[in-house]
Amino acid sequence: MASELCKTISVARLEKHKNLFLNYRNLQHFPLELLKDEGLQYLERLYMKRNSLTTLPENLAQKLPNLVELYLHSNNIVVVPEAIGSLVKLQCLDLSDNALEIVCPEIGRLRALRHLRLANNQLQFLPPEVGDLKELQTLDISTNRLLTLPERLHLCLSLQYLTVDRNRLWCVPRHLCQLPSLNELSMAGNRLAFLPLDLGRSRELQYVYVDNNIHLKGLPSFLYNKVIGCSGSGLSVSSLVTQKSAGAAALPPGALSPVQRAHVYDCLPQALPLERDADGRAAPGNESERGQGTAPLRASEWSWNSLLGRASEDQQTMKADTWHVMGARQMEDNCEFCGLLLLHPMSADF
Repeated sequence: MASELCKTISVARLEKHKNLFLNYRNLQHFPLELLKDEGLQYLERLYMKRNSLTTLPENLAQKLPNLVELYLHSNNIVVVPEAIGSLVKLQCLDLSDNALEIVCPEIGRLRALRHLRLANNQLQFLPPEVGDLKELQTLDISTNRLLTLPERLHLCLSLQYLTVDRNRLWCVPRHLCQLPSLNELSMAGNRLAFLPLDLGRSRELQYVYVDNNIHLKGLPSFLYNKVIGCSGSGLSVSSLVTQKSAGAAALPPGALSPVQRAHVYDCLPQALPLERDADGRAAPGNESERGQGTAPLRASEWSWNSLLGRASEDQQTMKADTWHVMGARQMEDNCEFCGLLLLHPMSADF
């Protein structure tokens, strides 16, 4: 095995390879052959996934000065050493599935870094120098032990994808809302009790996932026209189905318990208005569906296209997980039976 490894590295040196694959080699130490003499000056991508490495050499940048991508997924590395900061051309660093407890502040010197993956480690904090990574686009720090996010994270102006699932976060710093390029934010499986009111104000932010945050009881109004995931959270049926917002929101699959779903099935179809024609007159045949017209109407300008989506021919078969709040202009009313605030779009194009 050792001779084969040496041969692979020697060939890469002689032929000036840009890519070197050393995955699944059961390596416990960084190969000395890589660091011999001048190293591999032309190497740009080094793959060393699924080995047993515990550390990185201090002269890594000196021997591999042109390294652009470094993949160390699934090793036993405990500390990201200071030497990592000398890889000034590095754009992608994958240290997922290691035993990381410390990320050194020198990581902030990787000014060309675009993708940083530190998922599935044992990190309790990240250094504030992460905020110096101006070109960073992807940050995955899921499945760690983080209690807070880096205090200068909002300075990562190029950040587009932030994943912090399965940590121990209690809150999200408000300055996170200042990230101008953030498109996707995933915070599932934490201990969040609330979210910053400004979260979602940015037009760039389109996807937010807060699933399995059992203490979370509400969402900022700016998130109601985003694609959200909140199954397994503490959000109530009223906060999901009816929100005082001019945006659009979707009730995600699984958001209602069986008891809540039965309640909504029972109440809401009876609270829907009569279908009316262009002149505001009740359409034929709908009186019987309304209990022979005994249920009161709130206003003649109600639209049959209610906030709960298009009703099927048999209204009782409406599915809670496909109801949507639609339309930009709405009017409010309360359910006659449960007092739930309802919003009805005045004009909706289905």
